[in-house]
Amino acid sequence: MFDKRKKISLKPTSEHFETLVGKTSEIFGRMVIAHSLRIDGKVVGNIESDPDARVTVAIGEGAVVIGDITAYRVMVAGKVEGNIYAKERADFYETAVVRGDVTYGTIGIEHGSQIIGLIIQGAQINPAIDANAVIREAQKQR
Repeated sequence: MFDKRKKISLKPTSEHFETLVGKTSEIFGRMVIAHSLRIDGKVVGNIESDPDARVTVAIGEGAVVIGDITAYRVMVAGKVEGNIYAKERADFYETAVVRGDVTYGTIGIEHGSQIIGLIIQGAQINPAIDANAVIREAQKQR
């Protein structure tokens, strides 16, 4: 009776990523993004997007992010050392390791995920970050 576990997959059916950080890439510094981002390498610094934009940040298996992540949707299969602010949804796959607080609208957690920190549902997304102003300023300079 208990041997028949049905594995529930949280993997998305279709995601489009404008920017990819490859396995051998390392980025040091703050990233302000206007489009969805997939990380398979290493990022040391905060990743921010306009809280009203429908931006997805995906952390691939084996990837490392050391810093806070603020986005509409956050998907983690790798390691994050920092806080996560996901306005709409946060997904954690079985290989995810998070050391930091998670603020989310809805959440999906696969068996085996490790989250060391507070899990806060429906709280205000980090108001200290004004990524929208940074994006507007960057667009002016183009």
